[in-house]
Amino acid sequence: QLQLVQSGGGLAQAGGSLRLSCAASGPSFNTYAVGWFRQTPGTERVFVSAVGTKGLSKYYSEPVKGRFTVARDNAKNTVELLMDNLRPDDTAVYYCAARPSWARQASSEYSYWGQGTQVTVSA
Repeated sequence: QLQLVQSGGGLAQAGGSLRLSCAASGPSFNTYAVGWFRQTPGTERVFVSAVGTKGLSKYYSEPVKGRFTVARDNAKNTVELLMDNLRPDDTAVYYCAARPSWARQASSEYSYWGQGTQVTVSA
């Protein structure tokens, strides 16, 4: 059983940066792909980014491509999402999630979820 604990996030001004961290506990973290999703009130969770098991394969949604960077450290069982050049429409609750093997963009494909962390970007 994998457990994910998130940290980071908070408040930033437009153009600023924030870092989200997802720490995993449980066996064989290096066999899980990790995705990041975000959700605003009244909407479904949408894909933001994902990283493969070795940290080599990385995926981004179009709205964040070129501004967000995902990185994982299997020695520390952590995945980070570095968010630069933030915009007000990045405001959301962000979730990390894990699934065995390959990364996917559908939230329904992920079995394990972090608790979520609020990111608020002011204009």
